[in-house]
Amino acid sequence: MTARAGRPWPMLAVLLAGQFMGLLDLYIVNVAIPRIGADLGASGAALQLVVGGYIIAYATLLITGARLGELYGRRRMYVIGVAGFTAGSLLCGLAPDVGTLIAFRFVQGAAAAVMVPQIMSVIQTRFTGRARATALSAYTAVLSAGSVVGLALGGVLVGADLAGTGWRPVFLVNVPVGVLLTLVVPRLVPADAPPDRARGPRRLDLRGLALALPATLLVVLPLVLGREAGWPMWTYASMAAGIVLAAVFVVAQRRTAARGDDPLLNLDVLRAAGMPSGLTTLMALMVSYGGFLFTFAVHLQGVLGESPLRAGLTFLPMAAAFGLGSFYWRRLPGRVHHLLPSAGLALSVLGTAALAVSATGGPVMWAALLVYGAGLGVSTSLLTHALVHVPPARAADASGLLTTTMQFGQLGGVAVFGAVFLALADPPRPEAMGVTAWWLALAAAAARRARSPWPAPHGPGPRDPRPNGSAGSAPGPRADPALRTPAGIVREPRDAAGASPVASGGVASPADGLCHGGVTVDVRLWGVNRHA
Repeated sequence: MTARAGRPWPMLAVLLAGQFMGLLDLYIVNVAIPRIGADLGASGAALQLVVGGYIIAYATLLITGARLGELYGRRRMYVIGVAGFTAGSLLCGLAPDVGTLIAFRFVQGAAAAVMVPQIMSVIQTRFTGRARATALSAYTAVLSAGSVVGLALGGVLVGADLAGTGWRPVFLVNVPVGVLLTLVVPRLVPADAPPDRARGPRRLDLRGLALALPATLLVVLPLVLGREAGWPMWTYASMAAGIVLAAVFVVAQRRTAARGDDPLLNLDVLRAAGMPSGLTTLMALMVSYGGFLFTFAVHLQGVLGESPLRAGLTFLPMAAAFGLGSFYWRRLPGRVHHLLPSAGLALSVLGTAALAVSATGGPVMWAALLVYGAGLGVSTSLLTHALVHVPPARAADASGLLTTTMQFGQLGGVAVFGAVFLALADPPRPEAMGVTAWWLALAAAAARRARSPWPAPHGPGPRDPRPNGSAGSAPGPRADPALRTPAGIVREPRDAAGASPVASGGVASPADGLCHGGVTVDVRLWGVNRHA
């Protein structure tokens, strides 16, 4: 354990409390959505924005939040993020109408984007050896437990109707935790060391941010609002403008990288074998997952008439299977790891198809949720697989791109499948979830068409087809033969805990998970010898 850690375990506790607070907020809100709609008279589109507004701000600002930690100190930005998240939670809990609630959900998402990336970065810099291994295990446990606790606690808080406050405690529960963290973090987390100026200054890509945020809004808002507005011409014009702006964003990012500056997303990592197919598959999977979370929560309470507590408990088999699958897939024999993404996606298709014929309840629905959750958990191996060919120097960029893809995929699922379900459930009827589940199964099937980017464990290892690796990268030393696996993949040098020194660059590594949790992208553990 490094001496720089000071009081390491209280420090770890306050870091993980912030991570848990962010996890809790998303899952709790999914359970509370129907009650929010009934209390505030919110339309289906408004409820989509209550969920989606948080994701828009979080996904768009996540990498910028990580960069802020590098520039101005991770402890400082963590405290600012916690304070902003706490203030946003308080204002959400006091919101008098749905418009105000949506606005403050954007505030919450922006604050989470500042808070969350600092957590793993501090763990990586303040812990070494076996202390780091213990800290990473605790971090993974928080990710896996957050969804389960959030769904159950959301049902308890909404169902209890404390002092007649209805859904508001799902936001207000964050306030005492956030106030406590704001007070104790400066005492327990050491200040950052001065930045290494020899590495050159890092800059915020404000131009990229100014393009990414409006491009997202121009595409997402018409998808959410179009159904209730009758799909007027402005919805199509807005989506077209958003697509054009997204293309401009890609061009601007490439030019920023070519100048040697720091782009918001370094798209050069897409040259790594497996990354394009991995991102495409991940996007399709997350579209299905985000659509499932929103539509099934509304279905349970708004269509089947379940109480918030019962609805939260109904999600638990899926959440538990998800956590177990994502945590234990690494313990399977290495020779079958390359098969896991396809197997997990096949289970996801089977689970959603079974849900389509059992949406009214009963043992088949519970079994469908178990299968779907297990499929999601095993599918998380795709994230590690997609990083197998990424050079260590690009690990942080790849982690940021994968995390951003996950969030935007989930956002797309809420917008698209939310609109489909709400159109079918007007008036409410059980068949709406059945039809939506068939479409969810189709999205999961589309994800399954991509091949696993992890090679089979027989034959020679993968090579980068370009001389000396990726374009623009300097030749590296040959890997130690003792570190080579049978598949030709090369393990990074480890410390005493088995952790590689690959820096995360401020982006969570293991990366932020599905809905902030349940899965890790372990860019610390795997690299590839590009010069075999």
